[in-house]
Amino acid sequence: MIRDMHRNFLAAILFALPLFGQPAAVEWHTLPWDRVEVDGLPWYQENKGEFLRLPLRVQEAVPAAVWNLAHSPSGARIRLRTDSRLLSVRLEYPSPPNMRNMHAFGQTGVDAYVNGIYLGTAIADQDAKPGKVYEHQFFDFRDRPKENREITLYLSLYKPVKVLAIGLDRDAAVARAAPFAVPRPVVFYGTSITQGGCASRPGMSYQAILGRALNLDFVNLGFSGAGKGEPAVASAVAEIDAACFVLDFAQNNKAVDSLREVYDPFLQTLRNRHADTPIVAITPIASAREVPGGPPDERIEAMRRLIRDVVTRRISQGDRHLQLVEGTDLLGPGRLDGLVDGVHPNDLGFQWMADDLGRRLMEVLRLTPHP
Repeated sequence: MIRDMHRNFLAAILFALPLFGQPAAVEWHTLPWDRVEVDGLPWYQENKGEFLRLPLRVQEAVPAAVWNLAHSPSGARIRLRTDSRLLSVRLEYPSPPNMRNMHAFGQTGVDAYVNGIYLGTAIADQDAKPGKVYEHQFFDFRDRPKENREITLYLSLYKPVKVLAIGLDRDAAVARAAPFAVPRPVVFYGTSITQGGCASRPGMSYQAILGRALNLDFVNLGFSGAGKGEPAVASAVAEIDAACFVLDFAQNNKAVDSLREVYDPFLQTLRNRHADTPIVAITPIASAREVPGGPPDERIEAMRRLIRDVVTRRISQGDRHLQLVEGTDLLGPGRLDGLVDGVHPNDLGFQWMADDLGRRLMEVLRLTPHP
């Protein structure tokens, strides 16, 4: 009798186990999926669902380094509203993390935010390669009542990633996420700092911080050391129907003369397509080479002067939608704790940049703070 009771009790436990394990409850949905929204990739439809930050048709026109970096989907987000009590992803990476100044979470991470609050990060490991699938569960809330939640997945900053599927409850209701405060995105073009180096994870780039604070959509076209303002790239940027363009690409040029060749033409390319769209031009932020009271970095200071001169001249000629932001007002010589390697911001630096630039964008776009 006792043995039978034990056997029946064990059978009941084994029968119940799938209720608490993912395989019995999850349903996998592949992308593209019309019930979720992919933001930050203006050519997503044209590229047939590839997570590319530039259109496939410009591959031969842009520098190879730019094209290579365009495969890292910095700024791309997957958004949905669902009452699912489970959230999982299946990911694939082409290679393992390999950066010296960014760890795996910053380089390869896919962040999950629930109702605007960070929940977790899926990453690649040192065994990442084509064909190896990572399955990561962000949450299992089956001990809680069902409720609708806004989900945002921020994709990796510095490594290509394939989102093979999103896992939800089999009976989950899924709908598009809430609209942004402004229907068009803010487009950021620039350097490795723009791309997200060296945030600890994707949700901590300054654009992501801004996006949450102001409920803004955004496009990240930072191309690490390769974002130099080339005409072909300027033409691609100008294709986007933007609420505002933010430019910060000076430091990638080796000398002020090379910046002079591209800076004013880049602005003109945008103006040819977008006569009344706000453009915010940022001068370089401070680096550890610019210690308070020490000598200035002559190359960077010359670039700051050039940007000021170009922007001031265009404003004096009647461009009422062009503004200058001093990078040292965002992250100056007195805020060097906001840097990782003497050049790239850490999370603290990106928070400072987001706070100060956010105030300017609120004025430009006539926004109120997002609750």
